[in-house]
Amino acid sequence: MLRMTLFEEFQWRGVLYDATEGAAEALAREPVTAYIGFDPTASSLHVGSLLPIMCLARLQRAGHRPIALVGGGTGLIGDPSGKSQERTLLTAEEVEQNSHGLRAQLERFLDFDAPNAARMVNNLEWLSPISFLDFLRDVGKHFTVNAMLARESVKRRIGSEEGISFTEFSYQLLQAYDYQVLHERYGCTLQMGGSDQWGNILSGCDLIRKVRGGKAHGLVFPLVTTASGTKFGKTEAGTIWLDPARTSPFRFYQFWLNVDDRDVVPYLKYFTWLDRETVESLARAITEAPEAREASRTLAREVTRLVHGDAELARAERASAVLYGGSVAEATVADLRMVFEDVPSQTVTVEAARAGILSTELLVLAGLAASKSEAARLIKQGGVYLNDVRMADERGHVTIAQALEGQLFVLRKGRRQTHLVSVG
Repeated sequence: MLRMTLFEEFQWRGVLYDATEGAAEALAREPVTAYIGFDPTASSLHVGSLLPIMCLARLQRAGHRPIALVGGGTGLIGDPSGKSQERTLLTAEEVEQNSHGLRAQLERFLDFDAPNAARMVNNLEWLSPISFLDFLRDVGKHFTVNAMLARESVKRRIGSEEGISFTEFSYQLLQAYDYQVLHERYGCTLQMGGSDQWGNILSGCDLIRKVRGGKAHGLVFPLVTTASGTKFGKTEAGTIWLDPARTSPFRFYQFWLNVDDRDVVPYLKYFTWLDRETVESLARAITEAPEAREASRTLAREVTRLVHGDAELARAERASAVLYGGSVAEATVADLRMVFEDVPSQTVTVEAARAGILSTELLVLAGLAASKSEAARLIKQGGVYLNDVRMADERGHVTIAQALEGQLFVLRKGRRQTHLVSVG
């Protein structure tokens, strides 16, 4: 099988929404320097950022030079693209703090020490010193208001009740200037981004042509959605972050494991390094043996490993096994707390656990029974489990020797009700 060019791979993976004329030839002809902008509105990126990150990483693996542009300057203003209302403006200190978090996450995907090393830059470096008059003279004069009003993101906001501020209206000029600066400093000739950035990217290409007489290109990806039409990366629990402190590796793994079957194959193409033969084999498995969920498990495993590493993947898989009926004895206390972080929990003292607690009292403490008599009845009926072992003696005691790692009791009533009691 002939090896695909980078442009062909983008096409096969379904990440090529549009590109300027000549972009494919430029990528095939010689190494290019390309950039994608990342908005530092939080200290962590989220799964919605994974597609552009992976495209930068694929570009680097193909021998090109990636630039991750942190919008430290534009982040102080906010991009109106894809937004129905104006963003809350950040302080310079917040942007700086968030930028540090983004660098650490990008290092998992991009090689900053290779011969074609990735580079991370902050546009606050050149946007901060430029005066308003210089900006109007050197950048603003190259754009007509007619063209700026024609941008889809602007038209949508102008037609809304919210409208658009002059601050956000000027964003496309700032992004165009970013492209010009990167072109001059680093020889950047390709800007990539989501399809909602198409107008802004074209503005940058035009500015480079008018000011420097250079040829610059743009390439945009589709905006990722789910088969059911909901916004990708949003759940009932909120945003799925790449930072494990914001979204635990277990929750992250579960997010991918529970992706709609209709989305699994596209996401395998978007978010993993699996080759065409492997993805097509997994696609067949969805049809031929859907009950095995091989493709879903592979997606969850590959993306979790990519973002969090092998050790956290192993923890997430152990925790998932517990969630779906596996033995709690095979998991660590840390794993169990991760799985059951949303369930009710109580604490008993070490002294009380050593002395022994009446089984009925423990059930009342845990909230699985309203009274000792109800607890006794539940135990007699055989419907309560302590660390996966059926409780059989309603007059018995539970001691610290039965606690997992001497720290935790996992109490279950039937299949659905789980409560934790910590020793401490």
